[in-house]
Amino acid sequence: MLDIINRLLGRESHSSRNVAKERLRLVLVHDRAGVSPELLQTLRVELIQVISNYMEIDEHSLEVSLDSSENQVALVANIPVKKMKRTVQTETA
Repeated sequence: MLDIINRLLGRESHSSRNVAKERLRLVLVHDRAGVSPELLQTLRVELIQVISNYMEIDEHSLEVSLDSSENQVALVANIPVKKMKRTVQTETA
């Protein structure tokens, strides 16, 4: 969460130490939650598909992660919205 705030305020640090620390944290959270990186990527793709029906989003800046605290795991999604759509797009069979 602090990373997101720092990026918004322009204080993002690209040091290899911070990158390695964040990757390790994500690996540990995934291990504790029993979720593979492939499953998280599939979830990300499907979230993009569903949300794109209602709003135009910045897919490249979208972030999806799992956070854990004690006995709980939370899905955290940071989805930059470009604009809302006036009508809902539905799939036709």
